[in-house]
Amino acid sequence: MNIALAALAVLASLAFALAGATRIGVFLVERRYPPTGTFATVRDTRLHFVLHRAERPDLPTTVFLHGASGNLHDAASVFAEPLRGRANLLFVDRPGHGWSTRGPDDNAWPDGQARTLAALLDHLGIDEAIIVGHSFGGAIAASFALDHAERTAGLLFLSPVSHPWPGGVSWYYRLTAVPVLGRLFTETVAMFGAIMRIDGGTDCVFAPNRPTLHYARRTHLPLIFRPGHFRANAIDVANLYEYVTRVSPHYARIQAPAVIITGNKDTIVLPSIHSTGLARDLPNAELLRIRNLGHKPDHVVTDLAIAALERLAGKPRDLEGLAHAAEARLQSDAYGPLERCLDNDVIRKEVEAAGFRLD
Repeated sequence: MNIALAALAVLASLAFALAGATRIGVFLVERRYPPTGTFATVRDTRLHFVLHRAERPDLPTTVFLHGASGNLHDAASVFAEPLRGRANLLFVDRPGHGWSTRGPDDNAWPDGQARTLAALLDHLGIDEAIIVGHSFGGAIAASFALDHAERTAGLLFLSPVSHPWPGGVSWYYRLTAVPVLGRLFTETVAMFGAIMRIDGGTDCVFAPNRPTLHYARRTHLPLIFRPGHFRANAIDVANLYEYVTRVSPHYARIQAPAVIITGNKDTIVLPSIHSTGLARDLPNAELLRIRNLGHKPDHVVTDLAIAALERLAGKPRDLEGLAHAAEARLQSDAYGPLERCLDNDVIRKEVEAAGFRLD
């Protein structure tokens, strides 16, 4: 009994020490990456956003929705400068991410986040916008178009999640989403494990393309390591399969023009399921599937994404020609090693079918 009590005391002391170290880590992260934008409270959610207004725009207002494990700086770091002055640009920390609070329970689902976005647009006096969604943000963009069709001027999907997929989600998302164990995990060890994986995880998100220089610093990525935001992200991802299973049969109702840009070597979101499914289900969609592109078209083929926005605004743009030029530029990219990025056999087979050699 004494040995058992001693062991429990040691474990409790270790847990308190790790929790204290996590609090110190949160303080340091928040001091290094403070809010850079404006706050507004809508639908009981305190949203953090950056809005660049244009005096004489030649493009519609454009809203950028980041993916999982991200914040508004992911898109702002690549789109803000080339598009500044051309459109009103709205970059948003989704509920529970960056510096935004989580808000009501339905913000754990894409349609709830779409409602919160619509409330923010009301607050800002924005009637209509092109919605850009990367990865998880794609599910929210589709939800916005379904529930707010009159406010959707167009849709740009970048490596979107949209349909049910085989293989499930990574173990740490499932663990973190469990109420008690998840809180214990995020308050003690999650931050340190995430810090250790930050470089390898970034490599996997970009592979086979080389990551943007100083990506973590430029995008304020360590903000996701904070316990509350780590849990919100995990719950988002854990809920996603059920959500897209329920909602994807309704995509045919979306009439807004759409462009989908995806890479054939995306190891994070399988393009043959999601992007191909969207192109099949949306009546006014154009699919650009880029050879040797990974999961980050926003950072790797930014020029193509901007041309797609111009096409959605009614400007003549040769997207196929630009896509071929991007492929020529990327054809020799082989950044890795990739085998450590594959969580399950389904993704492995998809990647091998796309031409990766894993031997």
